[in-house]
Amino acid sequence: MSAAKVKMREKKMRNQPASVQYSTSTLNEDRNAQNGGDTSVTGGPSDGQTSAERQKKPPHRSGWVRGHHKDGGGYAKDMPKYITAGLFARARSAEVKAMLKAVTKTTGSSHVFGALPKHMRRRAMSHNTKRLPRRLRDVANRMREKSLQAGSKKKKEQAKNKSRKARRRHGNLLLEFNRRQRKNIWLETHIWHAKRFHMVKKWGYCLGDRPTYKCYRPCYRAMSSHCLLQDLSYYCCIELQGEEDKLLAALSQMTSKQAGPTFAAALCLSGCRQGSVTVYRAGQFPSQPLGPVTFLWRPRTQDSTHRQLWIWAHPTLKPDLLPELQAVCQCCEAVLPPVVPVVTPAEANPILEPESRPENPPEAKPIPGTKRKRSSKDAGGPPAKKILGDGTRLPTTPVTWKSSSTGIVINDLTMEMVRYRLIGPQSHSVLAETLEAATACDEVDKSQTSTLWWPQHCKDESNMSLHQQQSDVFHILKGIYSTGELPSGTVLGLTVDDPRLTLPTKKVKALPSVKQAQEVEEEKREELMLGGVPAHCCQSFLWEQSVRDNVTDNKISEQELNRMRSEVLVPGSRLSPTPLQGRVPILLVHQPGKQVGHEMNSWGAGFDLLLPKGWGMAFWVPLVYRGVRIGGLNMSLKHSQNKAAPHFPHDYPDCPAGVRLQEEQEAELLDKFKRHPPAKRTNYIKHGCLAPFCCPWQQLAEEWELIMRDGGEERKEDSQIQTTTQTDSVMEEKMTSQDITVTRPPSRFTILRDRKSLRLLSGWCRPTTSKGQRPVRVGEVPPLSRSAAMSFLAAHGMSLVWVRLSLFSKGKPAFHAMLCVPTAEDLKLLGKKQGNGGPQEPLHRDHFKSRIKCRKKDPKKAATSSVSSTKPECKGSDFPSASDPDPTTSEDPQSSSQASSDLILGLWPDPLPSVTSHCSRVTLGWATQGDFSLSSGCGEALGFVSVAGLLSTLLNQPLEHRGKLLLRNPNSLHYRFAKINIEV
Repeated sequence: MSAAKVKMREKKMRNQPASVQYSTSTLNEDRNAQNGGDTSVTGGPSDGQTSAERQKKPPHRSGWVRGHHKDGGGYAKDMPKYITAGLFARARSAEVKAMLKAVTKTTGSSHVFGALPKHMRRRAMSHNTKRLPRRLRDVANRMREKSLQAGSKKKKEQAKNKSRKARRRHGNLLLEFNRRQRKNIWLETHIWHAKRFHMVKKWGYCLGDRPTYKCYRPCYRAMSSHCLLQDLSYYCCIELQGEEDKLLAALSQMTSKQAGPTFAAALCLSGCRQGSVTVYRAGQFPSQPLGPVTFLWRPRTQDSTHRQLWIWAHPTLKPDLLPELQAVCQCCEAVLPPVVPVVTPAEANPILEPESRPENPPEAKPIPGTKRKRSSKDAGGPPAKKILGDGTRLPTTPVTWKSSSTGIVINDLTMEMVRYRLIGPQSHSVLAETLEAATACDEVDKSQTSTLWWPQHCKDESNMSLHQQQSDVFHILKGIYSTGELPSGTVLGLTVDDPRLTLPTKKVKALPSVKQAQEVEEEKREELMLGGVPAHCCQSFLWEQSVRDNVTDNKISEQELNRMRSEVLVPGSRLSPTPLQGRVPILLVHQPGKQVGHEMNSWGAGFDLLLPKGWGMAFWVPLVYRGVRIGGLNMSLKHSQNKAAPHFPHDYPDCPAGVRLQEEQEAELLDKFKRHPPAKRTNYIKHGCLAPFCCPWQQLAEEWELIMRDGGEERKEDSQIQTTTQTDSVMEEKMTSQDITVTRPPSRFTILRDRKSLRLLSGWCRPTTSKGQRPVRVGEVPPLSRSAAMSFLAAHGMSLVWVRLSLFSKGKPAFHAMLCVPTAEDLKLLGKKQGNGGPQEPLHRDHFKSRIKCRKKDPKKAATSSVSSTKPECKGSDFPSASDPDPTTSEDPQSSSQASSDLILGLWPDPLPSVTSHCSRVTLGWATQGDFSLSSGCGEALGFVSVAGLLSTLLNQPLEHRGKLLLRNPNSLHYRFAKINIEV
């Protein structure tokens, strides 16, 4: 019987008693038990029957069988010899009672509509009983009431879900947003970005990655000719306070002068400039770097050695940087934050005394089907407040650490300030249109006592004099043609009015004003462009914690601001006088553009705008109304790529944050690769790509150091002539022999950041323009010789160097593209035709494909076949040779079967063979960024190459072709010529 028929039978018989549903055999057994075990009562087979007679009889079928059967369905047909009247009547009585119960009981599926013929039944009768005949209406109404009562008992008595209008009310919306900020930190512009950007959860924040509309080229044009706006409030700020000499002594352990200016640079120490430096673990330079940071000193005050320092770091760097700062500053004593008393609704509005209250006040039960209204008890509580800052941090989490020995105090100011970045040559014009210097208070406001900070500030004449000088500098800033004309890192402190007061009615593109440029004196403009902002004008009250809190707590709400606007006589005019709460201290920090190389100097320069928390949207919307473009995380990466600067943490493989990111990217790319069907995947083994999803930097540096140590010039030339498997075997044999003899521990690779060494290496590469048309003149550099190269490698043998490669012809470099050494025949081919595309990589053989197929056909035999390499089928060309890294040939069967199960079609298993000589061209490194560059008009790649491999290549190349390499994408066999540049 089919499953549908069984379901139908169960549905019909679900209300039948158990005495009716048992099978025939069970019924006979029960009757036998009732009659003392006499089988003749039920007509069943007697014990005297032989086995042959039992086999001739058809088997008894148990249970109910649908339809008519000729043989009676296999049930017993013999009449009993005698019956007991009492037991027989009792059994029939139970069956009649069950039948009557089944007929009279109304179930959920039985309706009164069944009494009607099919042509009179209507679906609307279930909603409106008046459509039924009169004789059936009363029955239908009673059934409807019963069904409603039964449904209300089963359902949980709960209020109806709130409508969208109720959910979108400000109070309910605020509670929902606060709840969602407990897991990931929201920036103050989160709602604005969520409506226009693809949001991603990264580093504990919810950030905008890229816009939902196409704007790649418009964003590049904004960075090149106008302004691009980004919200960088997710950057972490760590504040250090203490004596200047003690701060410098502690921070000097984490930096080195060889890598550039440190925390003790004169211009930065005065507070006039913002500095940037790469920090290391204490005393570990040049190894164990942590990452790049920017820092800003507060300008000195008269007769005081107490200093204040802000260090801005990426959120992935903070877990490594903060403990290291605590260690070098000896700040191990955590200062617990003050406990804020929580006001309960009962304490906020006490309504009745305990004596006057009833002991058990009756509570009104919610009526099912009605909306829940806010009770007076709930309305009496304090309203929910918007989360400003870090909503994931517990109130008891310490954010301050101090040292009793050094007197240094460390404060974690993460999300305590808002930081916006404006990129482009007209960033200063946008700021000049948006911001206005704060207006002074009148005499009436000065005389009155106020809790606001600005009236108290105006009472001091020295403060107002400083404010006037800062306003004059800001006025001069409007007359500058381009942001890149200012000295890099210039800082300007200022107090401005609330920018919402001057918000335009329509979006207007801010452009430099010719009239304002003529009004500014030429001498003052040149003085600002050459010397920067004066030291006393770099001061700002944003450094004061009390002022920041006062400005945040007393901000005018949008509702109050709109009410004040509605009372203005002339609609659209500015509020006069300016409200006292509308003065905000800010800091304008100049961000330098491209500072390396000889092309596109100062491209990407701009300003950073620092604000107190809570004022994010009050400044964001006015900036957007000045015609700026908005960028996300993706545009930050493109900004660094166009500047040819490494982007943190993507381009810092020697830092802990960079290592973690590389592991995450490898897992993500591998998961994406596995989601494709095997026939649609790129076979990277056939393309000769060992690591398409990661870059084995440590193995690359170790192999090149080994090659150069053993006099690897002839070794490298021989490897270019040999085939792929031969070079792998020679390289592996060499490395295994060295691993046996050398007992010193392997050293970690480092990134070359020594400026003197970088300048020397850049001169040896003969730097040219982006497309290699003309050589660039550099300082006096000694000629490259073998002795100079060996002395250089003695200090930087295990180092990698950051390079920029520009393609000679068409092509778009991809992520993890290989950077290889051209052979002599390749350079001759390039000399014949400058636009030659480049050589081709011969197709490799996939040694593991047959093993994977064998595993799919018979998994048990696959493990044995992977171990037994002496079988005839294993000697074919489909299996790896002695050079291939096959750990299964020397390990036990259990590990070999596990390795065979880990094989993925198209990918090399671990451990990898030689990464330098696996292909027909020797590998120097890989690209970490690659795309078509709109600034240079050709494909450009940024990445790292081995210093030892680069010097070996430069020594063997002729002078006219020095610095020319080959680039090949992981999913391609085509090499393309590129010119290498090390920009310093």
